[in-house]
Amino acid sequence: MKQLVILSGKGGTGKTSVTAAFAHLASSVDSPVKAILADADVDTANLELVLAPQVLERQDFWGGKIAKIDRDTCNGCGICQQVCRFDAIHLDAFIYEVDPIACDGCAACVYQCPEGAITMELQLAGEWFRSESLYGPLFHAALTPAQENSGKLVTLVKQNARLLAMDESYNMVLVDGPPGIGCPVISAASGADVALIVAEPTAAGVHDMRRVLQTTEHFGVEALVCINKADIHPLGAAEIEAFCREEGIQLVGQIPFDLSVTEAMVQGQTVTSFAPESPASQAIQEIWVKVMNLVLGGP
Repeated sequence: MKQLVILSGKGGTGKTSVTAAFAHLASSVDSPVKAILADADVDTANLELVLAPQVLERQDFWGGKIAKIDRDTCNGCGICQQVCRFDAIHLDAFIYEVDPIACDGCAACVYQCPEGAITMELQLAGEWFRSESLYGPLFHAALTPAQENSGKLVTLVKQNARLLAMDESYNMVLVDGPPGIGCPVISAASGADVALIVAEPTAAGVHDMRRVLQTTEHFGVEALVCINKADIHPLGAAEIEAFCREEGIQLVGQIPFDLSVTEAMVQGQTVTSFAPESPASQAIQEIWVKVMNLVLGGP
């Protein structure tokens, strides 16, 4: 079983549009893969917007811990408020209370409380789902706003996708990763056979593409690059191409700017199903073939 993760150094490069198109292409009768889909962008999951999933199973996700003060044990000394660096503990009507939003979960108050009146309690931080989508099983999640441990939730989503793939003889897990280079990206890329980096030819896009490539290199994940909206800034696209050539990174294709991509999104469809003959669809199909040959070890 292979794992292909789609990443981008920044948001808005078209990563999810490419992933959704790949999901559509993987579901065709002549596809060399049978794919389980996983949306690892749990902070802002949106792959479901074009895959129309029907939820089959939902589970709570318990994330980081916050402090809780036992009123019966607390003697009101105020040491917890003094050591809290996040201004999360306040005196209200002679009783110390913890602001759950401000609490960072550092547990300094727990260690300093002379009465042992403070404990750390898990928070309900979101949900994860197993769904059936237009193009196969989809695992996705929703992290509650302002909650942490999205890396842990990404791992949970991927683990469940892999387990189903092994149980039901799927030969690929296709992962829509989060943008950037943080903990969720590391969790999404962990264990992947190949990472496809979707870059855009802008100053920010080139800079952030280099950062995510450094991340995949550090963790030993083979990386490929494709350029989205390549024709809006040819010099930027040429810079990406030159960089990949110098670093020995395979550039698997360039996707032109195409209004049919936006029109497909408005209709809640993938561009390859909405306008299969459009320039963007044709480019994505060519990239899909190249990526599958490389992932599956073809010519």
